[in-house]
Amino acid sequence: MSETRKLAGTIDEKTAQSLHAGDQVLFTGTVYVARDAAHKRLIDLLDAGEELPFPVENAIIYYAGPAPAKPGQVIGPCGPTSSYRMDPYAPRLLDLGVRAMIGKGARSQSVIDAIVRNHCVYFAAVGGAAAYIAKSIASAQVVAYEDLGTEAIRKLEVVDMPLTVAIDCTGGNVYTQGPAAYLASTAR
Repeated sequence: MSETRKLAGTIDEKTAQSLHAGDQVLFTGTVYVARDAAHKRLIDLLDAGEELPFPVENAIIYYAGPAPAKPGQVIGPCGPTSSYRMDPYAPRLLDLGVRAMIGKGARSQSVIDAIVRNHCVYFAAVGGAAAYIAKSIASAQVVAYEDLGTEAIRKLEVVDMPLTVAIDCTGGNVYTQGPAAYLASTAR
């Protein structure tokens, strides 16, 4: 097992290219939370020729719908949602400069192709660990679509957010490599 890598600031193309499927990462920096309803609105804005409500160059989008914060907390539990629901929208956002996505579960071939084409990365966050992940969130601010409630786009500042590289910029994919390695080990 490889050592956990600490990344801070932004994930640019060079950093994305240095990551490999299966790498463990603690990320510190800015992450934008957006789910399906927000993604649809982002694509509608692009179709209308309008600006997006956050800078996309090297942006990281976290597929989550955080629960409301209890008094004294920055945010409520904030675990990943199933990423496949963003697959119709992700390639276009990656083509515009989004550098990384965080979610859970396998991605479609069109998303994998966009990851490779744009030298991006897809991180997996642990499902079922929403309260634990929320502890890494230092601040949260709604930046767009407040009417969507938990699905509003939020800007998060995170400290040591635990992630695994699920799909790297060469197409390396834990969702295919992991099962294949397991099957090979059981065939012996």
